[in-house]
Amino acid sequence: MKRTKPKFKQIIDAAVVVIAENGYHQAQVSKIAKQAGVADGTIYLYFKNKEDILVSLFQEKMGNFIEKIEEEIAGKQTAAEKLLMLVEKHFSLLAADHDLAIVTQLELRQSNKELRLRINEVLKGYLKVVDQIIIQGKENGEFRADLDVRLARQMVFGTIDETVTTWVMNEQKYDLLKLTGQVHQLLIYGCGFFKPNS
Repeated sequence: MKRTKPKFKQIIDAAVVVIAENGYHQAQVSKIAKQAGVADGTIYLYFKNKEDILVSLFQEKMGNFIEKIEEEIAGKQTAAEKLLMLVEKHFSLLAADHDLAIVTQLELRQSNKELRLRINEVLKGYLKVVDQIIIQGKENGEFRADLDVRLARQMVFGTIDETVTTWVMNEQKYDLLKLTGQVHQLLIYGCGFFKPNS
């Protein structure tokens, strides 16, 4: 129920800004409350602690992210088209929210092991979408029949993720979206699991 209340979203959005600007460890709950325009105590009506804010932030943003990607790829026929849409949507959503890009690519990685496990749990929904694209590609002959789905998924996610991280580390000075085509080509052709029509 709490997730549907406006203040929940307000606090989540404020946390993204504060964590991006200060780093997770320096992002005090009082700063998040101030950014959200709520009293410090209000935060604890929605979240147990700062760690809970970070996990909830990731659940909320990644949940929306997965929904948008699923909507976009639903209209595509081939696995190659779906993979292109996945890369494009991933890049465009993070390019549109620089603070969120900093939080997902840098701050979430610095958290403790328990927190990372909770974040990995959320990530499973995204990886499932990647798996479905790879399996479809294998079944319709676009990708090699002997392709290892788990290895291909790691390659797809790792390439997309590292491309965004490098962009963030370079202070987002170039157009991330312009890399979409190259990344897609690399995944489809360069890594050898595309079966050309011969």
